[in-house]
Amino acid sequence: MHDLPGLLIVDDERNAREGLRRAFSEEFETYTAESVEVAKRVLEDETIDVVLLDLRLGKESGLDLLDFSKSLLASPVCVIMTAYGSVDNAVEAIKRGAYDYVTKPLDLGKLEIVLRRAVRSRQVETENQNLRQQLGRKFGLDRVIARSEAMAPVVEKIRQVAGSRATVLLEGESGTGKELAAHALHLSSPRRTFPFVAVHCAALSPQLLESELFGHERGAFTGALEKRIGRFEEAQRGTIFLDEIGEIDATTQIKLLRVLGERIIQRVGSNKAIPIDVRVIAATNRNLEQMAAEGSFREDLFFRLNVVRIVLPPLRERKEDLLLLCQAFISEFAQENGKRVIGLTKEAERLLSHYQWPGNVRELRMALEHGVIMAQGPRITPEDLPERIRIPSILRPLHDLASTAMTLREAEKQWILQALHSCRGNRSEAARRLGISRKTLLRKIAETERNDRVP
Repeated sequence: MHDLPGLLIVDDERNAREGLRRAFSEEFETYTAESVEVAKRVLEDETIDVVLLDLRLGKESGLDLLDFSKSLLASPVCVIMTAYGSVDNAVEAIKRGAYDYVTKPLDLGKLEIVLRRAVRSRQVETENQNLRQQLGRKFGLDRVIARSEAMAPVVEKIRQVAGSRATVLLEGESGTGKELAAHALHLSSPRRTFPFVAVHCAALSPQLLESELFGHERGAFTGALEKRIGRFEEAQRGTIFLDEIGEIDATTQIKLLRVLGERIIQRVGSNKAIPIDVRVIAATNRNLEQMAAEGSFREDLFFRLNVVRIVLPPLRERKEDLLLLCQAFISEFAQENGKRVIGLTKEAERLLSHYQWPGNVRELRMALEHGVIMAQGPRITPEDLPERIRIPSILRPLHDLASTAMTLREAEKQWILQALHSCRGNRSEAARRLGISRKTLLRKIAETERNDRVP
């Protein structure tokens, strides 16, 4: 093994090959070849980072070797050498995947700069490949824990639509894993080797969001000191994930509608149309169809986004996945924190199974990170979990309440208080979980408050 980058010099003139080899032998591990056939053997046997390739190799064409090199799993970067009169051939080589070209007679100083840049380009591509592999292991479809009946149609739909160009709308409560589903869609698609760009729409003001999505020209607005490429351009040939799409303002909705319809964008402060090839995945925890009916979201944009709709169920509807998710998160956090935690005690399992998880998978993940950090032994106990999880669930068996010394009125009060706590004060959701109307819940809360005031 060698630490220097590998350079293969392909030229049918012996003096040219040897001169280049001597010139770059200190900076590269150099190899030479006088023909396409010899060069192919070197590429198959050695680790080559850059190929310096003459387009004219006697009766052979360097383009054949270029095509062969691009077909390799670890494809090297190719720099073309050509005479002044053959620049058109070099341009053709660039179109077919060459990194750059230099003209003969060679300027060794300029060639050295080009080769250094080529090596850096290869390093970046290798880093990107490694990152994509890591993302695939972490976010790929095979990493989606989905044994429950509620998740089966979600996984099947992702498989069905991943290979298409269709726009996908992901719906579900906060924390149900919409971004994970978006990653899985991207990594299961032909676009997996290109960028996945996530934009959290609710985190930006309307002006900043427009600039973030579409970019801006210098001087387009106060503070725009330099030209900026937008996230759509960054995602070229890949996927853009628009999280919390229901929060975007009316002006951005119009511009996004044009992007989806015409596949072009315009930077803020520019009239130039820029064509894009980007797959759009949007996500929301709101009811876009209802918002469109009420006029707070453009109906035509809703239809553009809603080509394929995937609804992610809340964790309380996929309890079969709960312990599998727990084990996955425990393993992850134990490794990250250097702890020998292998699972949950039976009491902790029962506690987690009865909890309603208003924050869904995100809340479960945070609870288990807390549990792993606080655990003193090999298994997480109830005492290791966050306090809000240890508070009894509103859905615990009725005999648990009956076994305590309290009246029916007191038990009802406890159910209401626990429901409100579990739903973080959301009265409509608390009423739904208790199986009563919101009006009834409000009446019972008022009665409780009156009873509490009676001395």
